[in-house]
Amino acid sequence: MTTVVSLINMKGGVGKTTIASQLALEADYMGWQTLAVDLDPQANLSQALLGQYEYYRCLRQGDLETSIDRILRGYSPPSKRRASPSAVDVHDAILRNVGPGNSRLDLLPSKLELSWTIKRSQVDPQNLAKALASLSDEYRLILIDCAPTESILTEAAYYASRYLLVPVKPEYLATIGLPLLQRSLQEFKEQNRDQEIDVAGVVFNNSTYPSQTDRGADQSKREVKQIASEHKWRVFRHEIPYSKSWPKAARDGTPIGRTSHARRKVANAFLEFSSEFFQAIGLR
Repeated sequence: MTTVVSLINMKGGVGKTTIASQLALEADYMGWQTLAVDLDPQANLSQALLGQYEYYRCLRQGDLETSIDRILRGYSPPSKRRASPSAVDVHDAILRNVGPGNSRLDLLPSKLELSWTIKRSQVDPQNLAKALASLSDEYRLILIDCAPTESILTEAAYYASRYLLVPVKPEYLATIGLPLLQRSLQEFKEQNRDQEIDVAGVVFNNSTYPSQTDRGADQSKREVKQIASEHKWRVFRHEIPYSKSWPKAARDGTPIGRTSHARRKVANAFLEFSSEFFQAIGLR
């Protein structure tokens, strides 16, 4: 049975895509059949897992003709090859084995057309959940990378998810997205009382090492923990430290712990967080 988790924060620049790609790669390394879903028109997760060159090659060759935007529409429009609308199969949109080596990591990619779809089309936010329901026996873990604003894409992520993971960068205004998230989630729960959806936890990203001091970061963490406590959200004990190796891991498409020249402290910190996270959602 699949567990679906959305990475979400109504504030941008907190590292959702980095964490989503790294968790997906780590799950793949552990041998779990994993699907990464890019629910952001900027397609950062798609580029992180494929690499920019491969992503744009797929665009040019038409490999992304069926992607997340058509899943949300619920159909493929008429084209030169089809004289009428046609049903869309989520399997046709998935790119297989996008991780390194003998990969079990698949990707449901995004592209810029997603922004046009949500602006110009009558999108049913339940279409993503319906599509992923057809994959429930194929994956152990599905990770959804969300855009940092509330929209119909947020609602689509809620319908599809059992858990939410909330990355927070401990800095000035770090808490600004959390009340918005709580209000959005509460409204969704009130309108969908038959669905269980919980915040799996809040993770501090790009935080300082324990041996370092940053008064601004410490104050930010206290504020975030206060809000999390009010809403009964877990704050993960293990934090994700800053490292110059994160961009290299993204370029190489490898877990941070298997990236050349990554500091052991950084690699171990992410492995400790990922283990805590997987346990929190019942995969350990």
